[in-house]
Amino acid sequence: MISHAEFLRKVTLDDALVDALQTDWRTAPITDAERVMIDYVVQLTEDATCISPTHHEKLRAVGFDDRGILQITLIASWFNSINRVADALGVGR
Repeated sequence: MISHAEFLRKVTLDDALVDALQTDWRTAPITDAERVMIDYVVQLTEDATCISPTHHEKLRAVGFDDRGILQITLIASWFNSINRVADALGVGR
């Protein structure tokens, strides 16, 4: 999480945004689309078996099409996978 925050800080140059996201992404000053996307990614990360058509409907309602939903899913899944590999090998400890 720290490395992600530092990357976002360098890209956005917005310390307040990064701090707000770290404190609670649900109340951070982001768009509805970003909030729905993060909610989806959190569910995907915590328990992907609970993803339902309702999640996809919420993404579509804020402007994501099937391609966008696939991209979000693939990117989040890849990061989840690679982070677990890094954790298992002790990378960053």
